[in-house]
Amino acid sequence: MSILCVGISHQTAPVAVLETLALDADGAGKLAHAVAETEHALEAVVLSTCNRVEVYAEVERFHGSVEDVSGLLCDIAGGDRATLVSHLYVHYDEGALAHLFTVAAGLDSMVTGESQILGQLRSALTRGQEDGTVGPSLNGAFQQALRVGKRGHAETGIDQAGPSVVSAALDRVEAAGVPVRGARALVVGAGAMAGLAVAHLHRRGAASLVVVNRTADRAARLAAPVGAGSAGLDTLADHIADADVVVTCTGATGVVIGADVVTPALAARSTGPSLAVVDLALPHDVEPVLAADPRIHYTGLAALADDLAHGPAAADIGKVRDIVATEVAAFLGARRAATATPTVVALRTMATDVVDAELGRLWARVPAADAHLREELEQTVRRVAGKLLHAPTTRVKELTGQPAGMSYAEVLAELFSLPSGTADAVTRAAVESAPVQRPDQRRDRP
Repeated sequence: MSILCVGISHQTAPVAVLETLALDADGAGKLAHAVAETEHALEAVVLSTCNRVEVYAEVERFHGSVEDVSGLLCDIAGGDRATLVSHLYVHYDEGALAHLFTVAAGLDSMVTGESQILGQLRSALTRGQEDGTVGPSLNGAFQQALRVGKRGHAETGIDQAGPSVVSAALDRVEAAGVPVRGARALVVGAGAMAGLAVAHLHRRGAASLVVVNRTADRAARLAAPVGAGSAGLDTLADHIADADVVVTCTGATGVVIGADVVTPALAARSTGPSLAVVDLALPHDVEPVLAADPRIHYTGLAALADDLAHGPAAADIGKVRDIVATEVAAFLGARRAATATPTVVALRTMATDVVDAELGRLWARVPAADAHLREELEQTVRRVAGKLLHAPTTRVKELTGQPAGMSYAEVLAELFSLPSGTADAVTRAAVESAPVQRPDQRRDRP
């Protein structure tokens, strides 16, 4: 069995496409049930947030499972199936675990390092447990993912990675001669990054602050805590005309702030740079031609890349990536080692049965043996069997748990300390005489 992840997020799709898959808790639960009832899946968890929908499943086959899960997502989204599929991503087994741990650590979030995703992961797992779609495989993976996320926040300063993007952008604005304190500020968007922008602008003393978003209600919710104004996206031109600093981060596809909106607003102003525009969206919100306008101080993610690459947040992000890599390797090693347990149990059971049978035959031949002698002999024989089995059973667990794995020949040589080359000689005849497997007899692989 292996873990499959099929998903869509702000990294791969525009907001309009993500909205076609918007799921509440009930919808996510129904999707998990539908996935678990497909032919090749045994367990399922659905992680649904405003920026992503991901299906995690324990599956028997790769190709059939991808088709089943993708089909269910397409059914929910409706519209052109080919368009949705082009925005989906697929991770399998080790890749699925690595992605899950990366998501839990906040490295795949729109605001890097945000901790809200941990609560969302926990809720998805709890829902799956209550609905009966989660078994030991996904339960173990999600529990470990939650521990990885907590470890990343506890051992590094990853919490500051997202805020540092906004902070670095506003530092650039002020270095260009546009003071934030006392400025008329406009934030376009209402997601997590927009929330950080509102907080930073308010903290730096912006004289006025307005949040504009396609959904006016979301803009109002974001603006309310700091007493800012809010409006729908249809008022964008009017608010740009009054702004000194504009921070945009909608996550939409295509241009949100075009020259046709900005140029008339600038025409009425005095000569010289008069507007600072910060574009934190990916893909960008601002029409590229505006970046070359001498009346605009433009700052985009590309300009911030060098600042962030050498800032304190970069080191923390690197540390969290190392934590994720280490935890993935440890989890896979433990899972591989666990597969040796049935073999070890069977081997020890066989040894116990052999000892019992041989002792039974011995006492049948020597019925008058002294009771004390019988006890001593039985303990001795069992100790000998236990000592003979201890090294190979311990070693097989270690070898099975190694990341790169080992061939049967190498395991055989390690278990019995065979001279170099002996294992090849022992197994070569069996390998050469083994029947050739046809493609339709092999298990599907990604």
